[in-house]
Amino acid sequence: MAGVRIIDLTSVVMGPFASQILADLGADVIKVESPEGDTVRNIGPSRSKGMGPMYLALNRNKRSIVLDLRQPDGLQALKRLIADADVLLFNLRPGSMARLGLGYDEVAALNPRIIYCGAYGFGEGGRYAGKPALDDLIQGAVSLPSLVGRVTGEPRYLPTNICDRTTGLTAVYAVTSALYARERSGRGQAIEVPMFETMAQFVLSDHMYGQTFDPPLADAGYVRLLAKDRRPCKTRDGYICVLIYIDKHWKNFCDMLGRQDMLTDPRFASMADRTRNVDALYAFVTETIATRTTADWMDALARADIPVTPLHTPASLMDDPHLADVGFFEWVEHPSEGRIRRMNIPTTWSDTPPSIRCHAPLLGENTLEVLEEAGYAPVEIERMLTSGAACTQGAPAEARRHNTESAAP
Repeated sequence: MAGVRIIDLTSVVMGPFASQILADLGADVIKVESPEGDTVRNIGPSRSKGMGPMYLALNRNKRSIVLDLRQPDGLQALKRLIADADVLLFNLRPGSMARLGLGYDEVAALNPRIIYCGAYGFGEGGRYAGKPALDDLIQGAVSLPSLVGRVTGEPRYLPTNICDRTTGLTAVYAVTSALYARERSGRGQAIEVPMFETMAQFVLSDHMYGQTFDPPLADAGYVRLLAKDRRPCKTRDGYICVLIYIDKHWKNFCDMLGRQDMLTDPRFASMADRTRNVDALYAFVTETIATRTTADWMDALARADIPVTPLHTPASLMDDPHLADVGFFEWVEHPSEGRIRRMNIPTTWSDTPPSIRCHAPLLGENTLEVLEEAGYAPVEIERMLTSGAACTQGAPAEARRHNTESAAP
């Protein structure tokens, strides 16, 4: 995506996750922030104000410019950036964009080739349009806590921003596909990526289940995923994660145990039978796994070609030997934050690999250079800085330069 310029009017997790992937792929992503900065800058511990761990993990390969869109000069600067961009990515609600004069028609008048991508809570065609949406709210709206509650007895949110990140990935494929379409047609377009609809499809692809048919053939909810014993199996000294499900794995497991009787048990004879009797299946596996140590099972199951992995914690995951083999983590020197642990790009490419070209920027670190690229004269920039229409944090000279450090993915 080298040569593609993206104006990134997003904050928190969903939009920045999407724009970071696009930046890793080579796009020039200009992160437009308010004078207060992206909220996520201040989540978690930090060495410098506004440089928290989640911000660092979501904003590499971008440039930060601070514009106060409440001021005419700040809004006009954003419009000048849009006029020369390929993509406008935003997660402001459409009503807010319209009040700023940044609806699709206004933006397309500035730049007919623009890909105008809005990622927000609810599609504009429904009654929830314009409602606020955060990850926890969307999890609830698409039934994720209630599904957890069917297993545990109490509704709980998943302990990860699953809706933000899934919708962010959807925005990535929407933007890249729209750019490809533009190459063929020459035309830009508006794209709506709503969290609610995106996650409803994500969840119901598993859990619409018997309600797919008319009349229904079973209740909603994929029974295997909702089995009470579908969880890491406790061994004599720890836990493992094992999936004994398809016919081959089931036969190998029973052969390993010398339990040929289980192969002829009508409850477990086929995959369809095991699905119907999944609670009994998982109960048997759970009781069996509890009889040996983690090391014993890791060895025995691997030899039987049955999928198995140890149960990690976030801390132990960072010491995983496979991730070490592929160079997933590395320690790097950040110009303002010192030594930090960074995750590398997870994909590998034979010809056009993504790259990490610069660290997550300080607030307004690139305001001056971006305004200069947009054609602003020094006296105009000084006027905007004086009025507060634009801001720069005044980063040290070493950090103010667009850091060109490269790292292999």
